[in-house]
Amino acid sequence: MMANALEIYKAHPVRSQLGMRAAQYVRMSTQRQQYSIQNQAAVIAAYAHAHSLTIVRTYRDEGESGLLIKNRAGLIQLIKDVQTGAADFGHILVYDVSRWGRFQDVDESAYYEFVCKQAGINIVYCAEQFDNDGSVLSSIIKNIKRVMAAEYSRELSAKVHAAQCRFARLGFKLGGRPGYALLRELVDQSQRSRGVLKNGDQKYLMTDHVRVRPGIPEEVAVVKWIFERFLQIKSEAIIARELNRRAILTSTGVRWTRAAVNMVLRNENYIGNLTFNRRSRKLRRTCTCNPPELWITSERCIEPIIEREVFLKVNKIIEERRVDITEEEMLARLRKTLLKEGRLSSAIHSQHGRPSLRFHLSNSLRQHDERVSLNRLHSQAKLCISRVAPALGRARGQARLSHRHGHQESWWSHHL
Repeated sequence: MMANALEIYKAHPVRSQLGMRAAQYVRMSTQRQQYSIQNQAAVIAAYAHAHSLTIVRTYRDEGESGLLIKNRAGLIQLIKDVQTGAADFGHILVYDVSRWGRFQDVDESAYYEFVCKQAGINIVYCAEQFDNDGSVLSSIIKNIKRVMAAEYSRELSAKVHAAQCRFARLGFKLGGRPGYALLRELVDQSQRSRGVLKNGDQKYLMTDHVRVRPGIPEEVAVVKWIFERFLQIKSEAIIARELNRRAILTSTGVRWTRAAVNMVLRNENYIGNLTFNRRSRKLRRTCTCNPPELWITSERCIEPIIEREVFLKVNKIIEERRVDITEEEMLARLRKTLLKEGRLSSAIHSQHGRPSLRFHLSNSLRQHDERVSLNRLHSQAKLCISRVAPALGRARGQARLSHRHGHQESWWSHHL
């Protein structure tokens, strides 16, 4: 019965028709280039009309950088259609080489074009002054254009970073959230206020800039209370619990954590300073932490909420809690605690006036990789303790045995 069922296949143009059918790929880097797509499409349409081609599909990436392919859904779909045989066209029309991509590795740009060429689909750069016909001259020019497209991004990145550093020295805010009890205020070139920017808002005029100022009085009072409370109890965790008990939320609308309180205590914005370039992520690459000598700090550019003496006193307490120790010293401290208490926990470790287990391990691992995630720290902590505990258990047994024979003092000195 199923053998006699009528099967309907998707109509696909015959090979002779593919040569008259084309797809266009258009891309603009930012949403502010509102006419870029239309301008590209107009040039592509003129080329298609002059060469008797019919545009049957459009792949577009709006507001996407040409540095990487992972965020360009249009180009990803185009390559997928080509590789799976779903492409019902014989040409891909692109405005120029830079619209295809500004890949920092020019071989990546060539690879995606090769994938299309291998499927029998020709790529045409409509606004370029050379024909992409595979000749030696066109190959040389095309490769130079790819290098130029990549170099343009590198030069632009350097110029933008230099301009950002200059504006940071003038005390302007350059991206990111301002922090709890702080607001972003838009000002014109004469420093006149244009209003407060909400989360997600951004400036549109080149002459406008963003400054940071204190927020609502209720949040300012919370920040002052956090600093005063920390000087009393010296515990971010307790402060977080007290804030949550009072139903006070963070600037992102979530409950307070120890880390969130610590960020407030270490934020120099509250004493009027603004620091830029702690981290950088140029050309969409991995975010890197810059050394302090590359930081740019503008002092007294924000109305202070906390007195400088109070801020320095709080951060001195935080810094003095940090103890840089080797892995051997960390294991020795854990061994002493385990032998005395019979087990390991953060509460027991704190009773002895020592940093937490998590702190000991993070100190050791930070020497190897400062970007290890907290989850990885937890798993490695458990693995470390699971490896040390059996040996220490045997050591405790030997200690009791040595004690019975009157050699406890010599045994401890030998093993610890």
